[in-house]
Amino acid sequence: MVDRRPIRVGVLFSTTGVARTTEASMLKATLHAIAEVNEQGGIDGRELVAVHYDPESQAGHFSILADRLLVEDGVRIIFGCYMSSERKAVLPVVERRNGLLFYPAQYEGFEYSRNVIHTGAVPNQNSIPLGHYLLEHVGRSFFMVGSDYIWPWESDRIMSDMIRRQEGRIVGERYLKLDAPEFEYAALVKEIKRVRPDGIFCNFVGDSIVHFYRAFAEAGLDPKSMPIASLTTSEADIEAMGAEAGTGHITAATYFESIDSAANRAMLARYRARFGAAERTHMCWESAYFQVHLAANAMRLAASDDVHRIRSALNAFEFKAPQGRVQIDPENGHTYLWSRIGRVDEAGQFTVLFESASAIKPDPYLVSFDPSDWSSQSTITSLNGVLKAGKGTPAEVD
Repeated sequence: MVDRRPIRVGVLFSTTGVARTTEASMLKATLHAIAEVNEQGGIDGRELVAVHYDPESQAGHFSILADRLLVEDGVRIIFGCYMSSERKAVLPVVERRNGLLFYPAQYEGFEYSRNVIHTGAVPNQNSIPLGHYLLEHVGRSFFMVGSDYIWPWESDRIMSDMIRRQEGRIVGERYLKLDAPEFEYAALVKEIKRVRPDGIFCNFVGDSIVHFYRAFAEAGLDPKSMPIASLTTSEADIEAMGAEAGTGHITAATYFESIDSAANRAMLARYRARFGAAERTHMCWESAYFQVHLAANAMRLAASDDVHRIRSALNAFEFKAPQGRVQIDPENGHTYLWSRIGRVDEAGQFTVLFESASAIKPDPYLVSFDPSDWSSQSTITSLNGVLKAGKGTPAEVD
């Protein structure tokens, strides 16, 4: 007898709290992708059904709700988490309950679990290309800022190590609590203005991004002479702060909404037909979107709800994502992704300054700071205008 029962999957993204701007859009991306899977016939005729909870941007809530999904709701797969503190809270739960977490955000690396698939960028796919760009085109002195938790600490450590290896200087380092009042951002910008670095490496998240960029603009600082460079600031954040506060600043990401490819244009048209023409997409949105399709393909191939069979099946194929072709690296459970650097224009979109010529093999443990050591799969050979990739995974944008 053919099993036609729906397949329930967990979804943990916040619609309230400090990370609501980014996570609410990641929720929409997930629901949109689930709808597309169902429109294509589901998993061998079985409908995917999302069981969503709002963890309110609080790590403790993520842990409790992940346990509820796996024990009470009977799901095996969870799509969710944005901040590293959220992922760290869910990790022991999926390991204890033998679930599988698909995590779509860029993160600090140095983590492995058989129960987690990482579809966001790791340092060799965003931090290292950005560091090379900053040292070549911005200057030699940098001020490190961010929210006060693990992702900014570790991202700043990695970038600081790279800058110092290249004889650059770190002239300041400050972290603010996620719920810090706005006057603290004004005080931080005042300190930056006094020190006058060549650039700022920014790892604020959630509402903190908006507060910092607005304080920077209100202080009269010019991104042409002192840009903010970030791994987290996205189109959604620029919309929240206003394009005038974001214009001229820099972000390294795997995906920008402005990518001019057939795959991206088609995806945007389908998404906006479902949720409205004003909807914005961004790097975490895109990973949240394509990871559902990766999971669905693996579920079809595994023909089972066993998470380890599903994980093994993930290694069998590529997926044509809006950023370009992507695939899971069977060595470490992370994803071959594209590397891009963009500057915010007056319309609040990113003008792409550099991009890799193919998807870059993930090196989540940052064995080397030298791109030529990331195996023959992907080698950055030029940083004076074009990032070129060598032999390896084919990954056309269109």
